[in-house]
Order: sequence, then C-alpha cells, then structure tokens
Amino acid sequence: MSQSKPNKTKQAVIIGAGIAGIASAIRLSVKGYQVTVFEANEYAGGKLTVLEQDGYRFDAGPSLFTMPHYVDALFALAGRNPRKYFNYIKKDTSCTYFWDDGTQLTAWADQTAFADEVQKKLGVPAEKVTKRLQKARRMYELAGRIFMEKPLNRFGTWWSKDVAKTLLHLSQLDLLKSMHKANADQLENPKLVQLFDRYATYNGSDPYRAPGILNMIPHLEHGVGTFLPKKGMHEITTSLVALAEELGVRFCYNSRVNKILTDGGKTSGVVVGQETFKADLVLSNMDITPTYRQLMPEVKAPETKLNQEKSSSALIFYWGIKKEFAQLGLHNIFFSSTYKQEFEDIFRGKVPATDPTIYVNITSKDISEDAPEGCENWFVMVNVPTHNGQDWEVLIPQYKAIIIQKLNKILQTNLANLIETEDTLSPVEIERKTSSAGGSLYGTSSNSRYAAFLRHPNDHTGIEGLYFAGGSVHPGGGIPLCLLSAKIVSEIIPQP
Repeated sequence: MSQSKPNKTKQAVIIGAGIAGIASAIRLSVKGYQVTVFEANEYAGGKLTVLEQDGYRFDAGPSLFTMPHYVDALFALAGRNPRKYFNYIKKDTSCTYFWDDGTQLTAWADQTAFADEVQKKLGVPAEKVTKRLQKARRMYELAGRIFMEKPLNRFGTWWSKDVAKTLLHLSQLDLLKSMHKANADQLENPKLVQLFDRYATYNGSDPYRAPGILNMIPHLEHGVGTFLPKKGMHEITTSLVALAEELGVRFCYNSRVNKILTDGGKTSGVVVGQETFKADLVLSNMDITPTYRQLMPEVKAPETKLNQEKSSSALIFYWGIKKEFAQLGLHNIFFSSTYKQEFEDIFRGKVPATDPTIYVNITSKDISEDAPEGCENWFVMVNVPTHNGQDWEVLIPQYKAIIIQKLNKILQTNLANLIETEDTLSPVEIERKTSSAGGSLYGTSSNSRYAAFLRHPNDHTGIEGLYFAGGSVHPGGGIPLCLLSAKIVSEIIPQP
C-alpha cells in the first residue's frame, strides 16, 4: 500500500469506498490531505462491483456509462494520462427497444439515424424527434451545470451570470409539468413517449410525477453518447483505486465505521471497531440516512430530508445464457404494456409490478471474455420497491417466472432451458452490502418539482469538518452525479 507523502499533515477520513468515496479520496489527496478510506466490505466500488461465476463475468451494479470525461478528469487532475489507466469505446447504438406487439426500435447514437429510425418504425416525423433532442440539449445547457456541478446551499451559486441566463428562459425548462406531460405534449405517439419517459428511471423516479426539467437527461445519452470500458464497468473502480493508492490514499477494508466523533460543533474523527482515528475532516460516502441514524444518533437529524420518498430499488438476475441472440445489443429494454401502473405499483402500492419493464445488459457483445464461446452474460434487471418488509424469497421466483414468460414471447425462445448459471441481487442484499436505506439505488426519488432542492447538501452547516458525497446527497445518484458530488465537496473543503 502506498505511503503518505511527508508534507501531508492534515488527516482526512472517508467513510465508504463507493465511487464518490474513491473520487473524493483522489481529489483530497491532490489537494494536500493524507486520506484514509474505511470500507465495511472486503472490496471497493459500492454498487460498482463485479461477479464471476462458471466462466461468466458480470458487472454486478451500474451498467450504463455516460459522461466518461468525469472519470478522465480525475487522472488529469493527478497529472496522469487517463489512457494509461482506463480505456473505453463509444457505442454506435444507445439501446434496443422492444414492445409486446412485436415493435422493435434501435436507438442509434447518431441523432439523424435515430430520428429516421423512429419515423420508420413508429411513424413519427423525424423532425419532431430531432426537435425533442435539441430541447434536451438546450435544457442541459441552461440548467444542467447549475443543478449538477454547483452546491445549491451557497449564495455564490445563485448570484451568477449562468443563473441569470437560466431565469430568463424558465419557460423552456418545463418546471410546471411532469416528465410524462411534457413528453406527451411534444411527442404524442405513446411508444415514443414511453421511450422518453423511461429516463426518469436513471435516478429511480416516476415520470408521471418527476419534474419536466429531468427531460434534459436524454442529452447525456443522445448528445454526449453511451460508452463501455474495455474491461467492463468494474474497470472504473479498479482504475480509480489504483490511482488513489499511487497518490498515497490508504484503503482499509473490512473496517466498518461505528461512530463519527463530534465535539463542540466540530468533527474530530471516527471510531472503527474499538479504535479511534483522529481526523481534521470526515467525509461520509455512506447513505445519508444511516449516516445520521447509526453513526451520529446524538446529532439532530434533518428529518424532512431523511423522510423524503426513496428512489426505486432493483431486482437483478445474473444469467449465463448458452446461446447468442443476434437481435440483442449491449443495452436492451423490454417495455411494460401498463407503464403508468408499473410506477404506481413501485411507488404507491409498494408491491412489485405484474408487468415490469425489463432491462437486459449483455457486455459479452463487446467483451468476448465475459462469456464462453457461443454464450452470453445477461444482466437482467427490473425496477422494484425498496425493501419494506416484503418476503423477497417468495417474490424472486415469482418475478423470475414473469420475466421469462415475457422474454420468451418477445424473443421466441425458451430461456429456462438456456440458463446454465444464475445469481440474484435483491433490495435486501443491496441494503446489506451498500447500507443504502431499503436498498434504494439513488437515495431519494425526484418525484416532486422541488426534489433537487431537498437533497442533503455536501456539508453540515452546524458541524465544522463534516462533509458528504455520494448518490444520497446533492446532486444525486448514478456514476456521473456521484463523481460530481466528489468534485463539489472537494471544492468547498478548505486547503490544508
């Protein structure tokens, strides 16, 4: 393990080696801190981990990679050439979509090709699709950097030319509409509306309640692009850990933090097991709810923020499939025929949907080593409620039967005979492995127009030296936003 540099006298402790924790460690080390990361698991990455089984390799968590420059920026910040550590490819297609009536549509990365595909398959004029993507880009340019790259609890964020420009164009941001209403008004065709509505799931939300401003998300995929690390998503974790260790960051695995020490309005360190570790600052990459409830129960918790509606969770099947399917790509979506009901089931009924939308990720399409010859590694995911007392041992086989039945019908196959290895990940296990409340994937949902402002900030205004990064705090969940939370928090932490 790399040794600390002699000039690093200020100590920073990070709780959790999720992607935001690793990125924060890199940024603080470059800033001049001696950084120690305590991780409860025996591995780094949080949800961004790997599963290897019976000759198959699966990315166990996040499978979509956008905004790769946020990863490259960490290497550049440390004075390294990113390409010597981490490489990726840009995909020609972002996703392949399937509906129960047999409709199949390829979302090409090239916007003109995508618009032509929509016109051909759905009968929607290509100009309407192009206009919708242009609006997504405009929304991102007006508001994306404000909400994603700046701390919202700082006066300086709001007293700027960018905010003034945004205020002049508020009508373009669909703040008073839901994502679904904005999409329905602009796109009309039910299948195309459903395609654009599904971007709400990128932060675990309901498009029928999430604000229309989230319709900027398609720009990340269709304007910037979708990518794949050459060795799989887990390479993001391994390459950044390697960089952090080169910089002198110390990772302590199997080391669960039991308490954050505070005294007189200031943090002084953490307790791990029976041992106290002093620090000049503490940064929690742990979910914000257990951070308060478990690590500092004596500190008054921001109940309004902690009690917000959580994002959706996921049920994932990892299937080794002894066949190749030519009609499938890296990312595949099999849509529900009762989309609104699916979200009502997830967020209001608190029961799994009977006709779920199914996402299938197959990295062996691009990385041949991920599956035996002639086979494919299927990451099969459905959105589900957070864990709230459900009996997942009963629900998992029920869900498996529903998924197989739906995929068999659309793909004209018999999956039960093709699955030669299997593993699962349920909300209960997500909660246990990542300490996320109820197995929530993205902390809180964005199911209100004020959701962005209700996320916990990246610092504690009442406790000096206490900071937060990760998917449960500003600016939100998913790899790009977690990396941005590390950037935001590093910029508000003072020089040592």
